Amino acid sequence: MNAHPQILPDSEASALARASAEELSRLLGQIPQAERAQVKLDGNDLILPRQALALLRDLLVEMAQGNAVTIVPTHAELTTQEAANLLNVSRPHLVKLLEGGDIPFSKAGTHRRIRYQDLMAYREQRMQESKSALDELTTQAQELDMGY
Repeated sequence: MNAHPQILPDSEASALARASAEELSRLLGQIPQAERAQVKLDGNDLILPRQALALLRDLLVEMAQGNAVTIVPTHAELTTQEAANLLNVSRPHLVKLLEGGDIPFSKAGTHRRIRYQDLMAYREQRMQESKSALDELTTQAQELDMGY
C-alpha cells in the first residue's frame, strides 16, 4: 500500500495536472502504436512503457479534479478500514457486507483481509445495479410522460 499520506492537490498542482493530462491524452491519441516513451527528468532520460503513461494520465486527471490518489496493486489485500474507505462506507457496514457474503474475504488471525480485485468487482456490480435501476426509472418516467 501507499506509505505516503493522502494530500489533496492545491490549485496550482491541480492546474498543472490538468494541463499535463490534456497534453498526455493528446499525445497518446496521436501515437496509438507507441509502446514506450522517453521522458526527461532533471536532465536524465527515462523510458516508460505505454501502460505507465496511461496510468499517469489517469492519475493526473484525478489530481486535476482535486482528488488525492492512492495506487494499489490489483493483487493487494486490504484491511477492512482501507476497503471501507475505497467504497466510501463505514467499517461496520463493510464488515456486514463481508459477513453477509457480498464480498469475499480471508482471515489472517482475527483480522479480515479483502483482495482489491474482489472489492472492485463488488463496486462495479453495485454501479451496474444502480445504472440499471436509474435506466428503469427513466423509462417509467418517459412512459408516464413526466417530462424526462
